[in-house]
Amino acid sequence: MIHDTTYTNKEVSVFFNDLLGKSYSIIKSLKLGGVGSKRMMISQVSPGFSSIMNTVSDINYGNIELREKGILVHINKGLKNFSWAIPFYQLHIYNTETFSIHAQGNFVKFTKNKLLRENKKFLGKLVDLKIENNKLYELY
Repeated sequence: MIHDTTYTNKEVSVFFNDLLGKSYSIIKSLKLGGVGSKRMMISQVSPGFSSIMNTVSDINYGNIELREKGILVHINKGLKNFSWAIPFYQLHIYNTETFSIHAQGNFVKFTKNKLLRENKKFLGKLVDLKIENNKLYELY
């Protein structure tokens, strides 16, 4: 589910905290080596998200924030900010010609360029946290 987070909204903050857990504390984020990615260029989004993308030829940027039970994908459209909450159990990551994040029938594809290479360590951390979370729900 995507929300407009340009301005602080108490209801949206409560929703994100219930679904994904609270933000990491400063000490925990320092131990993890950071909980937010640098900005990355968005090349394509699912049709459901086309309304939040720039309609002119501006470059669309996004970044990822780690939470205890999932991630927040932040997308910038001009002066507006949108956040997409994804729990780890719904998250699917594909690394093909583009780096894409899929969940809830939607996707965001990031261009593979210098900006994505700068986030290589962060994306490895994201995959490790997803694997740790999946171990909690194994059947055997």
